[in-house]
Amino acid sequence: MPPTRRAEYAAQTRQAILEAALSLFTTQGYFASRVEQIAGAARVAPATVYAVGGGKSGLLRTLIESAVNSPENARILAEIESATDPQGLIALIVATSGAKFGQWAPLMRQVVAAAPQEPAVRESMEIAHGGLRGGLRHTAGRLAALGALRDGLDAAQAADILWLYLCNAAYFVRTDDLGWPLEKSEAWLTAVLSRELLRP
Repeated sequence: MPPTRRAEYAAQTRQAILEAALSLFTTQGYFASRVEQIAGAARVAPATVYAVGGGKSGLLRTLIESAVNSPENARILAEIESATDPQGLIALIVATSGAKFGQWAPLMRQVVAAAPQEPAVRESMEIAHGGLRGGLRHTAGRLAALGALRDGLDAAQAADILWLYLCNAAYFVRTDDLGWPLEKSEAWLTAVLSRELLRP
């Protein structure tokens, strides 16, 4: 059954509000962005922002949950589960983490900055981190199932190593502190993680 015009309008309104919130959060920061500004950018009343998203914290949580639970992430997990080449799987998770960081770094910078002062933001950050950790656990588990992990390393330890190199904080160090472009990170990470995780 096709959606009604009212349902289509509601979906368009919700999307406009989320896009406005994402733009303002990334350009102004979480605390400097006001609901009235989000409403103005989305061309709706402030009350609509609260009704649709539950205010700023609700909008931020929705943005992050939508990213974590996206069809694209489901496809990536399916690729991980079906991988048969350990080296190819390392290359896949490195390339994927780099692409995701490039896409979401502007927002995550603001989330990390606001999280210490705002419990609701901290909860959203934990959702983002939980999504990444889940993908890394799947990767480590698949490498273990393929018998590809080096001697003395189990799936839990491999997941910790992946997190150490592929979490947002590690990417921030490489891009912000060291000035590495993502392409340099990708080549280096692929070599390092292959050495750290895989049998010779």
